[in-house]
Amino acid sequence: MHSIASHPTSSRRMGELSNAPLHGPVPCPHLLSPIELPGGIVLPNRVLMGSMHTGLEEAPNGFERLAAFYRERARGGVGLIVAGGLSPNAEGNMFEGMATLADASNAAGHRRITDAVHAEGGRILMQLLHAGRYARHAQGVAPSAIRSPLSTFTPREMSEDDIERTIGDYAKAAQLAREAGYDGVEIMGAEGYLINQFLAPRANQRTDAWGGSATNRMRFAVEVMRRVRRQTPAPFIVAYRISMLDLVEGGCTWDEIVTLAHAIQDAGATMINPYVGWHEARIPTIATLVPRAAFVPLTARLKRELRIPVVASNRINDPDVAEAILARGDADMVSMARPLLADADFVRKAAAGRADEINTCIACNQACLDQAITGGQTSCLVNPRAGRETELRIEPAQRRRRVAVVGAGPAGLACAVTAAERGHEVVLYDAAAAIGGQFNLARRIPGKEEFQHTLRYFSRRLEVTGVDLRLGRAIAADELADAGYHHVVLATGVMPRLPDIIGIDHPSVVGYADLITGRVTAGRRVAIIGAGGIGFDVAELLTHAEPEGETPAERFAAAWGIDLGVQARGGLVPARDAASPREVWLLQRKPARLGQGLAKTTGWIRRAILERKGVHMLGGVRYERIDEAGIHIVIGDEPRVIPADTVVVCAGQQSRSDLLEPLRR
Repeated sequence: MHSIASHPTSSRRMGELSNAPLHGPVPCPHLLSPIELPGGIVLPNRVLMGSMHTGLEEAPNGFERLAAFYRERARGGVGLIVAGGLSPNAEGNMFEGMATLADASNAAGHRRITDAVHAEGGRILMQLLHAGRYARHAQGVAPSAIRSPLSTFTPREMSEDDIERTIGDYAKAAQLAREAGYDGVEIMGAEGYLINQFLAPRANQRTDAWGGSATNRMRFAVEVMRRVRRQTPAPFIVAYRISMLDLVEGGCTWDEIVTLAHAIQDAGATMINPYVGWHEARIPTIATLVPRAAFVPLTARLKRELRIPVVASNRINDPDVAEAILARGDADMVSMARPLLADADFVRKAAAGRADEINTCIACNQACLDQAITGGQTSCLVNPRAGRETELRIEPAQRRRRVAVVGAGPAGLACAVTAAERGHEVVLYDAAAAIGGQFNLARRIPGKEEFQHTLRYFSRRLEVTGVDLRLGRAIAADELADAGYHHVVLATGVMPRLPDIIGIDHPSVVGYADLITGRVTAGRRVAIIGAGGIGFDVAELLTHAEPEGETPAERFAAAWGIDLGVQARGGLVPARDAASPREVWLLQRKPARLGQGLAKTTGWIRRAILERKGVHMLGGVRYERIDEAGIHIVIGDEPRVIPADTVVVCAGQQSRSDLLEPLRR
């Protein structure tokens, strides 16, 4: 990716919010109020940016890029940033070659990060994370030699000497973080990593002083906290990330979690940052279908047990939601990670009463978690500048141009507002009556309702940047050519592909767009041609039914078997039986398992939803014809007829490029 800057980076980004004081009532008064932490450090507001491994830690010029990344978030008003996580030793790395915080060799690089944050008035912690059995290399260690579902390597069981050495490595890493200018560390004790593995019978089957009873299993966590605090006295911040709901069999009980929280507090923790779910849990916790703030009642329950500040997290992406959590007293701070990927100026915009200009995280995971888990570089689907701040600089153009953008889907919208922000005169055309393109279809799918906020954001950006929006009429090539534009950008998107099947014009056959928008209604028996992302979307829409009289969080917990009362170990109970109003068949030509091409961290969720709804999934299908009997197919050498009142075509798309050649001419 190359810079589109027309001159060297200026001292302020275009559109950056002013530091001028506000007049009148402050929006979100609880969220924006200062908080004094134990030890005396005062934070300007209650927003904590949660840790994310970005992939820049191992990238060329990584420290320079990380400094720019965190500088923007500090400038945007975040009260406390958590960077990392980095392992305190090589054994704890997630993968070979991962950056560690084991010696002083990178001190100068880390100083670039901390100096950048402090220059903007921010505070920053380094998260210390030991992968334990999640390590994807042969040197991994764990409480017991039990392989994780997330790794092909079986870890070596830690000896007592290993345990003592590792505790010392945590303390040394905390000291190194302080010397590098970090304001504190966060000890990762959740999400199924090493400390969490010691705590849970699922991964700890030891019979010595580090296993067996709950007291022995929590000993490692408490010793790490005690040793780190001894090495780095206050006001140095030592936060602890606790798993308050493991969501795996053999996880901890609520009483064990509360006992641990008390012990961590007594060992010197500055704050406790609760989290939900191990990475290997087969329950979604941060995907877009998870209701906002679904787990906050548990945070409130834990907060009542403690004296030190407690942080709320998981699917909090809106300032009003965050404000309500704090106003109710459910938490002392609110953690947001991906929302600050989506918009570095989240806090400033909320403070200025400009929440409608926040680029909302839609929890799609596609450019962030999917990239992190496969070793790629983290960015953001709705904000591609995230992680590329030194490369993709949006700056004033040296010469103002007249630009036409044809197509008001996400690509056209992004192009139009960016060009206008740089100072160009922009006209945006679309034949549809509303902006959004295929996002207008995506936002109608159950569990993807958040997508509407991207369109709300772009709608507001069109107003702020002064783009001339012209909807409801297709623009012709000769009109564009005659209008005197310096540049015409085609962002006309795609059109559905119609497969060559006998009977494809049968009255029972409908396109996915007509079905999703409600222009047509499906019958009781439905066959879907094509099992890509849109095929799965259509299947979810057709099988969706919401029980009445429940909140979204209650419906979600019942559907996935989550015990929000935490009476069961690990917080698991039997999931409620799913019911579908239709019989649905999802078909594809490829013989591979359906859904293999879906996103890494959410594809399994979508498959699980359809399996619970009883959707029939068939691969290796050859389509013969469609008639009154339904859709005739062949699998191997076996002919079959799928009775169908409705056949939905989701067989891919092709580019809509009819303007391209006329414009070139």
